[in-house]
Amino acid sequence: MIHLDLIETIGALMARHAEATPDKPAYIDDDRAITWAGLQSETAAIAADLLAGGLQQGESVAIWLANSVDWVVATLAVVRAGGIAVPISAEATAHEAAYRIQDCAAAAIFAEASLRPVLDEVAGQGIALPRLIWRDGGLAVPASAEAALPDENIHAPAFIVYTSGTTGKPKGVVLTVHSMLWVSAACWAPIAGLSADDVVLSPLPLFHSYALNIAVLGILATGATERIMSRFSASRALELLQAGEATVLPGVPTMFHYLLLAAREKGMTSLGKLRICLSAGAILPAALNRDFEAHFGVELLDGYGITETSTMVTMNRPGRYRIPGSCGLPLPGVAVRIIDSVSGLDRPRGEEGELICSGPNVMQGYLNKPEETEKVLRNGWYHTGDLARSDENGFLTITGRLKEVVIRGGQNISPGEVEEALIEHPAVRDCAVVGVPHETLGEVPVAYVVWEASSADADAVLAHCRTLLAPYKLPHAIQAIDTIPRTGSGKIIRFKLRELYVQGG
Repeated sequence: MIHLDLIETIGALMARHAEATPDKPAYIDDDRAITWAGLQSETAAIAADLLAGGLQQGESVAIWLANSVDWVVATLAVVRAGGIAVPISAEATAHEAAYRIQDCAAAAIFAEASLRPVLDEVAGQGIALPRLIWRDGGLAVPASAEAALPDENIHAPAFIVYTSGTTGKPKGVVLTVHSMLWVSAACWAPIAGLSADDVVLSPLPLFHSYALNIAVLGILATGATERIMSRFSASRALELLQAGEATVLPGVPTMFHYLLLAAREKGMTSLGKLRICLSAGAILPAALNRDFEAHFGVELLDGYGITETSTMVTMNRPGRYRIPGSCGLPLPGVAVRIIDSVSGLDRPRGEEGELICSGPNVMQGYLNKPEETEKVLRNGWYHTGDLARSDENGFLTITGRLKEVVIRGGQNISPGEVEEALIEHPAVRDCAVVGVPHETLGEVPVAYVVWEASSADADAVLAHCRTLLAPYKLPHAIQAIDTIPRTGSGKIIRFKLRELYVQGG
């Protein structure tokens, strides 16, 4: 069953909740809470201010803020003004932010006051900065909203979420309000049971599509209440769960691993009023799923999602029948196939192939990258690049990737992007980055480097990388190698490096 009544304009959903429960908290962080009535008025005022400042419909506005109520307010206000919200990680370097600001042609930027030095670096690269709207101890809200807000088109671009790709340059995934809310209508409400009675505790970084979908738009769709954590901390999450009213906890596998470890250390088995946990972003190990549920007595449901499909494609259902290690069944309304990536023919049940999917949740395309879009969107099907197999009952299990993205604790890392940072250092002659298994993070990037003569200085190279890459993208280790294995056309043979790592080389 798909809850189509949850698919509405941002303004209409806010008005619905503001009328029904005006004083009910909508979003809460460590510093403040905002009610549904307050959310409606604040986003309207900021949207009007953006329009008065010259924002045109369809123009992009970067959201460079930390996890907070203000992040939610700014993002929803941009969409209400007819703009496109472009989330940027608060940990992004000047190099990373500059690329996104230029690529999306941002007409304005909501930014933390603490990021002034980083924005100065961006400007120092010769980039003309647009209008800057600072968050300094809070987000300034205009006293009144004079401008009439435009009619919202739920099928127009509303979000550009950057994701790492195999080319090394991040790609801006163009998503709509319709595609994002459709996931709430087909997954969060009917499968996870998300409703106005729920309080969601979210430790997820809001700039990710997963968090944007469930922790922002899923709340807006259902009228639930969201408790935003500034960042994930296992001990803090346990404290909030035991003391608070949280009933739903979304996360990535690494978070659930650390929660279980922390609870065991503290001798804790209760998660307060929590009724369900939801995992996505990376493969959830069957052993972790089993151990978590046995320890806490709370269901931990795994699903498979990607930014290009507005997050979820498959989801496990509550109840006894689940396949260990499986990411569940396709969402109602989503068609999936497992094909031979060369011939395009469907693979028999039980045999591995590339997962492709089609549905209302599929992106419009990659911003400014028509060739990249054509490679993955073909005849109405999105080609994920992920390998999977299906059992006789249709349960899907992700088995690997055709593409080389490294998924570290649920966060995508492009090997090419890390390699670009490494090769800029004069001590590095050649390099390659591969994902290797990690006990808690699932996978981490490891760099193999061919050093210039007498120039081996891994610490200096890592320090250099820190100026170009967010912390989670940094190589977990740097290994020296005499030559990078490549094909005749120059492509890196990454599996040989993974084999070398497993062998201890």
